[in-house]
Amino acid sequence: MESVLLVGSIIGGLGLFLLAIGMMTDGLKLAAGNSLRTLLAKWSRTPFRGVVSGAAMTALVQSSSAVTVASLGFVNAGLLSMRHALGIVYGANIGTTMTGWLVAMVGFKLNIQAVALPMIGVGMILKLLKPNSRLASFGIAIAGFGLFFVGIDSLKTAFEGIVSTFDLSQFKAEGVEGFLMYLVIGFVMTVLTQSSSASIALTITAATSGMVGIYAAGAMVIGANIGTTSTAMFASIGATSSAKRVAAAQVVFNVATAVVAALILPLLFGLIHWITEVAEIDANPGITLAIFHTLFNLLGVALIFPLNDGLASFLEQRFVSLEEEASKPKHLDKNIAQTPDLAVNALILELLSVSDRFLHVYPKLFSQQSNEITAVEKGIHGVEALCQRISQFIVEVERAALSEDTTKALASLMRVEHYMLSSAQKTLAISAVIKRRDILSKPELEGQLLNYLSVINEFMRMVRWRQFDSSDALSLQFDLLDKEHHKLKSALVMGATRGDIAVAQMADAAECMEYLLQIAQMWIKVFVRIQQVEDSITTANLIHGDSQNNSKTIEGA
Repeated sequence: MESVLLVGSIIGGLGLFLLAIGMMTDGLKLAAGNSLRTLLAKWSRTPFRGVVSGAAMTALVQSSSAVTVASLGFVNAGLLSMRHALGIVYGANIGTTMTGWLVAMVGFKLNIQAVALPMIGVGMILKLLKPNSRLASFGIAIAGFGLFFVGIDSLKTAFEGIVSTFDLSQFKAEGVEGFLMYLVIGFVMTVLTQSSSASIALTITAATSGMVGIYAAGAMVIGANIGTTSTAMFASIGATSSAKRVAAAQVVFNVATAVVAALILPLLFGLIHWITEVAEIDANPGITLAIFHTLFNLLGVALIFPLNDGLASFLEQRFVSLEEEASKPKHLDKNIAQTPDLAVNALILELLSVSDRFLHVYPKLFSQQSNEITAVEKGIHGVEALCQRISQFIVEVERAALSEDTTKALASLMRVEHYMLSSAQKTLAISAVIKRRDILSKPELEGQLLNYLSVINEFMRMVRWRQFDSSDALSLQFDLLDKEHHKLKSALVMGATRGDIAVAQMADAAECMEYLLQIAQMWIKVFVRIQQVEDSITTANLIHGDSQNNSKTIEGA
């Protein structure tokens, strides 16, 4: 009967602790509002700042899992790059050591009756005073802190009862087998509770109560560090490729840190013993384990940080989606960026390739088949991604060797990229209008739109393949498109007036036609500017060639 009560106390204490962690995390996240998002998104511009912000946020909300999952969410949403998120992952491991320090330094010394229970009361009063406010969220966090210490006290009492009731010497395992057994226990506890903080608290409480030895507890802490990767792995299922890379980075970091800590375990505890002696600190099991947890996580960051770029580059080659493969530039790389003249030629080729991709999916815009609509949207998103890669490449071109002509050429090509990106965005806007209202349900409306799209598409293909004899011929053809646009718009207005089509459908169809005409207009600008850049390159080459010939003539004379 006594053993049943002790098991019940352990389960109850663990439940209180998990509830407390959840209340602290949720309460502080709600109380802080957008501040946490700002801290992650704005203060993670470099890997080092990511480490600092990840550690600070984890120490604040008391959940490395919550911070890691939040960073995965920001990567999914495109608010944070994969490389910047890696720093947050490293920092979260440092921040989670705060739980161990709370348990070791305060948890066993706090007067539950005098401090913890009043915290719970005050927190709930704040919650009742203003139920849907930040004050209420702060109250939940305060109550969570109170429950945190109540849970620790319950676990400590239960573990002390087990030590006094049972002879635990028969359960002790030593050597490599014993180390691995306790490491697995720490790992399983973290996976089951989905909280490394809970596992660390259990481990420190068990060690302080004399239930496990210090080396066994160290193995459990290492296992908990590995187990915390399960949360990110679960969260990355079905996520973007970048989010999967961040989750993989956490696994690599935590496992590598665990392996290093396991290999030098005696050295770490020897160093801790020296630190506590020099600092004249009471080296009880709780303090020792808190220092151990902090020390090996700091060591892990120190080891992985110099390798961060290499790890990021390695991960960028993994989990490559079809969309990412499709949005990979064909003609651009870092080596070409070092030679501006070559970069200009490569950019022209890349922009022409993007235009061909756009023309491939664009004609299917008014398809009523859902699979083709999805294919169009994916294709246009690929064009957007390529445009972003192009603009980034232009920024990275070596500035030191730029001539005035090359600078002008790059500026023109940046404008070309902007026109292409705008064309892609307007295409997605047309798709959104079609989805919002079924404007293709009327056969006559569908026929008018498809006919206009066909005319625009043929015009754009002629522009792409330079089939106009002169700029006057190009302007004349666009004027005809504009007249056709106004003619169809008048027909739409007349149809709505007669009641043949709904006013909303008329407005949406007119909006789509306006977008189509704007795309055609930007398309002209794209190829006029590309032609200008090509002409400037040819002229520069001719001038360069003439100057070389003149110099040879002078030398010969």
